Amino acid sequence: MLAEPRAPHAPARVWRDWALIAVFVPAILLEGIFRPDLPWRVGCVVIALALLSTLLWRRTQPLAMVAIAFGFTAVAPFVLPGDACHMYTASFLVLLCYALIRWGSGRDAVIGSAFVAAKVAAAGSIGGGEVVAGFAVMFAAATLGAAVRFRAAARLRELDRVKLLERERLARDLHDTVAHHVSAMAIRAQAGIAASASQPGAAVEALRVIEAEASRALAEMRAMVRVMRRDQPAELAPSPRVADIERLAGRFRAGPDVDVELRGDLDNLPPTVGSALYRLAQESVTNARRHARHATRIEISVAADDTSVRLRVSDDGETGAVRPAGSPGFGLTGMMERADLLGGTCEAGPNPERGWTVTAVLPRAGVGA
Repeated sequence: MLAEPRAPHAPARVWRDWALIAVFVPAILLEGIFRPDLPWRVGCVVIALALLSTLLWRRTQPLAMVAIAFGFTAVAPFVLPGDACHMYTASFLVLLCYALIRWGSGRDAVIGSAFVAAKVAAAGSIGGGEVVAGFAVMFAAATLGAAVRFRAAARLRELDRVKLLERERLARDLHDTVAHHVSAMAIRAQAGIAASASQPGAAVEALRVIEAEASRALAEMRAMVRVMRRDQPAELAPSPRVADIERLAGRFRAGPDVDVELRGDLDNLPPTVGSALYRLAQESVTNARRHARHATRIEISVAADDTSVRLRVSDDGETGAVRPAGSPGFGLTGMMERADLLGGTCEAGPNPERGWTVTAVLPRAGVGA
């Protein structure tokens, strides 16, 4: 447990923090004014307001904030005539317990728990029956923080798995592409050697072709550097091409009709781009069939120009149907990852009136910047 690292991507401050401050500041002031049994009224209010500021750093510095807040409130009853922790509005300290387990490391959790236990024990030595209730509240906050942390870590692991799988697929596609270029260079080199004695011009032409193929292979290899793969060997089956998208129209016997339209010069696309377009279209159709309630039609459009290729997959399902919203689902995450690795973009969202649309734009060269 001590070796457990801090939770990643802890936000510094968000709007909810300022909303908490806006709620607790007037609440502390009102309690200080109208609560008749509050000892050392001004001091309690000042101390509570000072400790309230620890909420702003509870995610990035959870141990330090717990040590400051609970360490002070544990000692305060013995050295001051009044104690801010006796204020009802000091309940915001529970949020520090939650943040300690949610965002802190294992070492932070152990050390911070000691400060919390000291505070509860000190309160029990003065108030008697507060020990059990205090430990119950703090334990509940810590348990909630652990549950949220476990869920976030599980989702992060699943997202990483999806991204890694997509990179593995792209690596396989790149392998096929580079192998194609190298084979073409080898054949041209053999032809040039055979014809060099009788036809010098043929050898020069072969060198030009080899140079072009080498440039394309180098571009693909540079893209491959960005791909992270597992240690296990990947399946090296032939990769699909953009022409294979037309097969999606007759693939399903039940469900909405799938119409495919291909426009522009799609014959000279790099294999990585063609394979990516097929994968994106395939995943989009799968998502539409899964989530597009009462859909009757799915339209796939691929249009190419001199610099880019645009894929659009749209359905006419109910807008209120269950769709990936907020943070993208695992399927859409994989699609975004594939498009990003090729220097393109992929977006998805509801149509203005009905249905859902996925739009992807890939550079024709197929190599990310």
